[in-house]
Amino acid sequence: MTSPLYVAIDTPDLAKAQRLAEQVRRHVGGLKLGLEFFCANGHHGVHEMMKVGLPIFLDLKLHDIPNTVAKAIQALHLLEPAILTVHAAGGRAMLEDAKAAAGVNTKVVAVTVLTSLDDADLLDIGVGGKAEDQVRRLADLAQSAGLDGIVCSGEEVAMAKKAWSDGFFVVPGVRPAGGAMGDQKRAVTPREALDRGASILVVGRPISLADDPDLAAREIEATL
Repeated sequence: MTSPLYVAIDTPDLAKAQRLAEQVRRHVGGLKLGLEFFCANGHHGVHEMMKVGLPIFLDLKLHDIPNTVAKAIQALHLLEPAILTVHAAGGRAMLEDAKAAAGVNTKVVAVTVLTSLDDADLLDIGVGGKAEDQVRRLADLAQSAGLDGIVCSGEEVAMAKKAWSDGFFVVPGVRPAGGAMGDQKRAVTPREALDRGASILVVGRPISLADDPDLAAREIEATL
């Protein structure tokens, strides 16, 4: 991996996504394509983005009964993304089936607690305690189910790394020092996330909405 920095490309516009990828390709390690992009462009769009020559992180956050998730992942085999996400809250059987269905070159990582949620939000959905406690529970579940790693915020990655020394840790929602938080409630700087144990960092709007995305990517890369 040339760089731990992945740029989140959250747009339904394929041409716009391609332009952004070409602008930043020399200063990021991969491209994260999420639901917004995939729902608009599907397999064709992912194939087009693969032409940039960077690893693809397909962030679909699959969450359904085990059989449905397994068959959905099998339907993605031709794409063979470098990284694919499922929700840890889907349970052990779903996680095990997801990993079994994935290609050998795809890391399957489990989303623990979305970075847009805080302790109060968790209480609203019936999860008591702190976000860190829920991340710990779901990280343990993902590890025991045989997944490659988890998605968590920079606030919890050090705790997760300590318990799972060889895990693969995706930290989204990182924000450069002084940057706008947007809808992120549990965010740290890219340097902090890396120091705490992140394997890759996912940065979206600080790069994609910058006047000069290439410069924004280079400035973040320089801090790592």
